[in-house]
Amino acid sequence: MDVKELFLELAKIPSPSLGEINVSNKILEITYNNGINAYYDDYNNLILKVPANDTNKKPMLLSAHMDVVGNNSEVIIKTSDDEKFYMTDGSRTLGADDKAGVAVALNLAIFLAKNPDFKHGGLEIVFTRDEETNMTGINHVRFNDLESENVLVLDSDKLGNFEIAGAGYTKLDIEVTTKLGGHSGNDIQDKKRYNAAKLIADLVSKLPNGVYKKENGFTITSCNLGSIVAGATDIGIERLLEKNEIEKPYSKSLIALCADNVINTKAYAHYSLRSSNKKYEEKLIGKFQKIIDKFNSKYKNYAFAKLNIKIHMLPFEKSPNQEMAQIAKIAGKNIAIPVKIQSFHAGAETHIYANKTNKYGLKFKPVLVGVANIFSMHSPNESIEIESLEKGYNFIKEIYTLYNK
Repeated sequence: MDVKELFLELAKIPSPSLGEINVSNKILEITYNNGINAYYDDYNNLILKVPANDTNKKPMLLSAHMDVVGNNSEVIIKTSDDEKFYMTDGSRTLGADDKAGVAVALNLAIFLAKNPDFKHGGLEIVFTRDEETNMTGINHVRFNDLESENVLVLDSDKLGNFEIAGAGYTKLDIEVTTKLGGHSGNDIQDKKRYNAAKLIADLVSKLPNGVYKKENGFTITSCNLGSIVAGATDIGIERLLEKNEIEKPYSKSLIALCADNVINTKAYAHYSLRSSNKKYEEKLIGKFQKIIDKFNSKYKNYAFAKLNIKIHMLPFEKSPNQEMAQIAKIAGKNIAIPVKIQSFHAGAETHIYANKTNKYGLKFKPVLVGVANIFSMHSPNESIEIESLEKGYNFIKEIYTLYNK
């Protein structure tokens, strides 16, 4: 099998999150037939290991996830009329995210198994479950069983992307409480009865939103207002659930359970904060807190705003050692692939690796790498450029070759 055949073999097997057993069994069959050591860990992630044949060289880890967005329905794969793309019949996702990464990593392991004269420091491969929903697979990996320090996570959607930092994800919840509520008619004239809904709207208008910090044209730190909630009463929610009256559009159901004859005493705002730099994240949170402190000073004795911070995902910060980026640049030049060294403003399994240590207590140095051009990812229109997949395999193989020189 070449990388295209491997991809097709794997992509035709449905593997929704936590339903990867059929595709993982197929990978095990392929590894067994090629003499590659592979086994399930305690969470049914797959671990592959090709032992070093030159102990003077260092091992490398490749990582990809076996699950795809989609269900257990049949995957009918077609080739475009111009024979440049693989796609489905439009009934479901293709699963190029991340069967492309799996096929490339597996193909490199097969190459090493069949070419014992190729001197290398070892190859470790981790194929995880459940990346698309809750990342439970990567979070169950036994990292202290892994010897590699450098990790290539093969999960970007564009060939040649070499992403050396990624934003963490922090949730910011703001709660505004007022001391005096009341009736919207009888008490409306009392100027001491501040409406929490109005106050949080005023507060949000002063808080940052959008891009906070950019470097070299890439967003490093940002925040986004996700929701404002006020006026929803517990009684209204209970009544709605009892009657099963929630219907589309959901916003109408939400409005239906909100009281308009009450001067609100509670209101909430929810933000997401993304940053690949802890220093900038801390400065942005400090700006939030400063504005909230000013609000509390202004409404002292009448209202109080509180900021709650919850880290959802730690950032994947740029490593001071950029050895792999330099190797990638040379590899790209050698095989005529444009390489983009950049950061990305979202989460991936790189973030988990970046905050873990290996068997020797060394912190992993992960990079998110694109091994194919994938379009309309996560949709029934998903497609993968065939030539780019072949180039992606050659790119990873060239990186691994240079790494072992």
